[in-house]
Amino acid sequence: QVQLVESGGGLVQAGGSQRLSCAASGVTFSSYSMAWFRQAPGKGRQFVALISQSGGATTVSNSVKGRFAISRDNAKNTVYLQMNNLKPEDTAVYYCAATAREPGFSSSAYDYWGQGTQVTVST
Repeated sequence: QVQLVESGGGLVQAGGSQRLSCAASGVTFSSYSMAWFRQAPGKGRQFVALISQSGGATTVSNSVKGRFAISRDNAKNTVYLQMNNLKPEDTAVYYCAATAREPGFSSSAYDYWGQGTQVTVST
């Protein structure tokens, strides 16, 4: 049974930093590309970042480029999202996702999802 469990969300002031973690179980973690998506109230799920199975390749969305970074530790079955210089518009529920297929920017490319963790950025 595949499980993805996010942690690290919470309330942070604008300009601050936060690191999200997503721990995976029930999968051969190194065989999966991983991604982070986010969903703000009343909006659709938005791609944030993805990372290849080995961690050698990453892509982040233009809206967070230069502020967010994705990384993974295959020994710990965990993927991370380091978020710096946070802005109020980054407020959303953040989800991690896993796929054994070709990863992409669409949520349909991913087979497994975590339950999400709320990030709220105050002014």
